[in-house]
Amino acid sequence: MTPLLICLLLILTFTIILSFLGQFLPNPQPSSNKNSPYECGFDPLNSSRLPISFRFFLVSLLFILFDLEVALLLPLTFSFFLINYITQFIILTCFLSLLSLGLLFEWMGGGLEWAQ
Repeated sequence: MTPLLICLLLILTFTIILSFLGQFLPNPQPSSNKNSPYECGFDPLNSSRLPISFRFFLVSLLFILFDLEVALLLPLTFSFFLINYITQFIILTCFLSLLSLGLLFEWMGGGLEWAQ
């Protein structure tokens, strides 16, 4: 048998076993505490529609954007032998300068100021 066929058979067998096992396990008994959503730091009995700070939203969005840009830099460091050093240096310089300019723009615009 080929390794792909063995892997597919194992996945199919595992899926069937878990499906049958889920049918025989007892269903959990719902209660008022189990049905309420859990939010850390918030009272679960009050309304869950609390206003969120726009500053917090902006800082979290900036964190996600810069985190994704850094994640795009990581594969480039492993490609030292795939492209020549001059091309890689130009790509890294352009990418890091664009990242630095974006950070400087947000800093000068007051996007990183938490308290006013």
